[in-house]
Amino acid sequence: MNSIDFTDYPKGPTVTPSHPQRPTTHEETTKHFEHTADQEVLHAFGHLDLLFPKANMTPAKALQFAIEGETYEYTTMYPNFRNAAVAEGHMDAVKEIDEQIAESKEHAAQFKAVLDKAAKRFAALAKVEERHANAYQAVLDKLAA
Repeated sequence: MNSIDFTDYPKGPTVTPSHPQRPTTHEETTKHFEHTADQEVLHAFGHLDLLFPKANMTPAKALQFAIEGETYEYTTMYPNFRNAAVAEGHMDAVKEIDEQIAESKEHAAQFKAVLDKAAKRFAALAKVEERHANAYQAVLDKLAA
């Protein structure tokens, strides 16, 4: 992996109130990156609509995809980033990546908890609906007798 040389980047950049993480130095470059990021978000939503049409999506599927995505992040993606950062000596990046790994694990667990809770509720509702259907059938059987 090639690293970016930041040696010519001005030290101690200030930030703007609207973008607290954004340095105000190299404003033209910053604006270009932000514009590109905005376009990439739209691009991602376009892919999302093609790969996962709303008509086929259920809350359970969305939660399962979220669990899979978060799991990929903490088992594969971030560890690979971390390895590259260690190899390049970017220990600040390693610290940030370690935090992201922990956050992704937490997110996956949260999504799984919601999915498990929904499964329990739907199972309970199925039993209730079965009782309702049986009660209706009993009344219908009496009417038919």
